[in-house]
Amino acid sequence: MSFTTLLFDLDGTLTDPFEGITRSIQHALEKMGAPVPEGEDLHWCIGPPLWDSFEVLLNTSKRSDLDLAVAHYRERYTVTGLYENTLINGIPGVLTQLGGASLDLHVCTSKPHAYAGKIVEHFELMPHFGKVYGSELSGERSQKAELIAHILEQEGLSAEETLMIGDRKHDLIGANANGVAGIGVLWGYGSREELEAEQPVLVAEKPQDIADFLSAQGLSIQ
Repeated sequence: MSFTTLLFDLDGTLTDPFEGITRSIQHALEKMGAPVPEGEDLHWCIGPPLWDSFEVLLNTSKRSDLDLAVAHYRERYTVTGLYENTLINGIPGVLTQLGGASLDLHVCTSKPHAYAGKIVEHFELMPHFGKVYGSELSGERSQKAELIAHILEQEGLSAEETLMIGDRKHDLIGANANGVAGIGVLWGYGSREELEAEQPVLVAEKPQDIADFLSAQGLSIQ
């Protein structure tokens, strides 16, 4: 395997967004007059597109209801929830190592790029990345398979030389759909069982494992 480009998921991979996302979901459910689960019961909502999560939480596939729930979510998230977020320990150092190996790094997240860019800037990670790719506010390209295909086209990338790194099966399913290798990470919100089911090239227990894996592939990583 020879990789030139790395795509990083955001939520659960670069940062831990638990508080901001779960509180904003609770806010939306309250506004919708729906049952409001405890925050701890909403772990599974971190990673998938919001529309998918609300379809389960509201037990409806009616697009107008889902759009309204997302709008209520964003009322809180765009003001407060965006910054109820913490940086994953060890990520900045590993990004520095990977950049030093002349790898191209991009963010690949189901979160709207308008919000994702603010978070990446907030944690001073932008110098490590070429571009932050995310969904549109309409939900377009919120599915990882569609988003990864878009990035490959926009950047003129070879799928065989691209590696997707994320904490949920959605990241790896999207990678597999495009012939891209994947790394699953265990410090986020997906279990080892969930990740291994999608046959990643590595399940990383800590950020340094990513750099060590790439070094073993022959890349010069200090």
